[in-house]
Amino acid sequence: MSGVPETVDIDHLRQWIGRQDIASELLSPELVKRFRTTLELPGATQTGEPAPELIHLCIAPPAVPMSELGPDGHPARGGFLPPVPLPRRMWAGGRFEMRGALTIGDVVTRRSTIEDVVLKEGRTGRLCFVTVRHEISSGDDVAVVERQDIVYREAESSTAPKAQPPAAQAGDHVMEVVPTAPLLFRYSALTFNGHRIHYDKPYATGVEMYPSLVVHGPMQATMLYHFAARLRGRAPATFAFRSLSTLFDDTRFTLNATEENGAFNLWTARPGGPVAMSATASFDS
Repeated sequence: MSGVPETVDIDHLRQWIGRQDIASELLSPELVKRFRTTLELPGATQTGEPAPELIHLCIAPPAVPMSELGPDGHPARGGFLPPVPLPRRMWAGGRFEMRGALTIGDVVTRRSTIEDVVLKEGRTGRLCFVTVRHEISSGDDVAVVERQDIVYREAESSTAPKAQPPAAQAGDHVMEVVPTAPLLFRYSALTFNGHRIHYDKPYATGVEMYPSLVVHGPMQATMLYHFAARLRGRAPATFAFRSLSTLFDDTRFTLNATEENGAFNLWTARPGGPVAMSATASFDS
């Protein structure tokens, strides 16, 4: 891709550390119903009932006018997040600490703070990591503390084949997922995520040079979290995850889990492919 600057002014970008953003939204029964039906999650959708875990990722997403969107469908650089001048932005990983339940019908508030901005050099070039802390609350009670790791990176500079990591093994527990285009579109709509790599195949393949539509990192994390909850019979108290490679809508993938010392190690992978997302789910004793 053209237009990438020769240097990244990390000192300028680090001036965003400490910047905060607060947003609120009613956690409506309609949102819960759309969330549950999209991800095939059973459970209540009525006012007053506990909301499904990780639905907070769909609450009060940034909303800017169409004129303020960048060419990739994200809000233009700057504002709350620092204006990192690297073309590809991905959700690299994070951690959830579940302190309580959100209730359907409550007003939920997300308080976000930029905690760190770091520039590194990776296999494919420069990487800029932005760490954001989110506190999700209803009233004065914080229900979820989330660390979100966002990575900005350069476009691929070479079409030469790269060494592939080993194929992932199957877990002791395995569940197959079919990542259809409607599924990706519906999750983008739930999270008000305009990034075109998830629903605009000509853009994904012709501009960002992916082989097909990209499966969302947050959706994989949500599926793995609820997979662990289903296996244990209760929701994890903490959940940490990391994106390692990309999944696309042209191939089925699996959710995998093994149990170790009372916790679950989890991962996603396509058949014959490497681990795409790894995660650890821990439970209160």
